Amino acid sequence: MTVHKYHKFRGASINLFYLPVVVLLVVFIIYPLISGVWLSMTNWDGYNETKGFVGLANYKTMFTDANFKQVIVNTFIYGFGSTLIQQILGLALALLLNAKIKGRTLMRAIIYLPALVSSVVMGIMYYFVFQYQQGALNAILELFGMQKVAWFNNAAFSVAIVVLVNSIQYVGISMIIYLAGLQTMDQQVVEAAEVDGAYGWKKFWNITLPLLSPAFTTSVVLNLIGGLKLYDLVKVLTGGGPGYATNSISTYIGTMYFDNQTAGYASAIGVFLFVLIAVVTWLVNKGLAKLDWEG
Repeated sequence: MTVHKYHKFRGASINLFYLPVVVLLVVFIIYPLISGVWLSMTNWDGYNETKGFVGLANYKTMFTDANFKQVIVNTFIYGFGSTLIQQILGLALALLLNAKIKGRTLMRAIIYLPALVSSVVMGIMYYFVFQYQQGALNAILELFGMQKVAWFNNAAFSVAIVVLVNSIQYVGISMIIYLAGLQTMDQQVVEAAEVDGAYGWKKFWNITLPLLSPAFTTSVVLNLIGGLKLYDLVKVLTGGGPGYATNSISTYIGTMYFDNQTAGYASAIGVFLFVLIAVVTWLVNKGLAKLDWEG
């Protein structure tokens, strides 16, 4: 076999290793995406075989749906609110637990543990914290002579609770990302800054934070994507109520599909969510890339 033929054969053999990945990509991503776009242009009810083509009618309905406007607002609150809290707490915890303090390994494990728990289990746990009749929080309020609060009857309280619980569950992921950034930081740069008299806030703002920019970008993007597609936590804690007041886009899709039997409309909302997450992620990545960390 000549060298030319050997390299050609070797190249073809290596290309075969891509085949399983391509098959998985087509079956689980490309095909469902194309199917979703097609279904979003039909009046399918989700159960019968009949699928009448309606063009962009579902998309027109979406942007005239008063409930959907509230759902979009909630989704942005869940996404950006959770992301903000997780960055602040995650970075603070990482800085604290990066120091040489006794029991830091155990504390890291405890903070990260909720991320390993199912969101459904997490939601059930905190449902019994905020429940009106026998909730732990209302029991504490009564101990101090205060009136019980119907937390889930108030839309603003309910949205805030979802953001809080989601942040508590996944703050450990942000902490781990920032810890990894702190532990791989160029110590020569840090030591040189200390020699120049950079300590405390000055050192953090001018040295630590710029060196953590890759970790910051990773943490923000992961938290934001997770928050924008939040489903199970909302479903368990509030069920989307009162009314539609706490629905995220993901839970609204389920409501439209299973409760209202408008699968075509639900598919249109799903396509919108896909585009929304893609655009927001791209804009955030682009914005963070242009951020002047050295300023």
